[in-house]
Amino acid sequence: QVQLVESGGGVVQAGGSLRLSCAASGRAFSSLAMGWFRQAPGKERNFVGTINYPGAKTYYADSVKGRFTISRDNAKNTVYLQMNSLKPEDTAAYYCAATGNFLVVPRTRPEQYDYWGQGTQVTVSS
Repeated sequence: QVQLVESGGGVVQAGGSLRLSCAASGRAFSSLAMGWFRQAPGKERNFVGTINYPGAKTYYADSVKGRFTISRDNAKNTVYLQMNSLKPEDTAAYYCAATGNFLVVPRTRPEQYDYWGQGTQVTVSS
């Protein structure tokens, strides 16, 4: 089992930045690839980005590429999502998720992830 706890959400103006954190416990962090997803009210949960272990490979949705960055601190069992140049359309609940590690092909679908955090709300005002 893996427990994931997100933090760092909030309200920010368009053009601003936020950093989300996700602390993992339970299963060895070194065996996990970590992903971020987001879900706006009434919409499907969408892929944002993913990072493998130890962090050499990252992959992003086109909608966030160049603005968002995923990183991980393996000593702290924590993964981060740095969000810059935020837009109102980035408003959503953001979820951290964990799955088995990947070396080449990233996992981008929610059903490919085994463990989920409770989510943290990000609201971008115009």
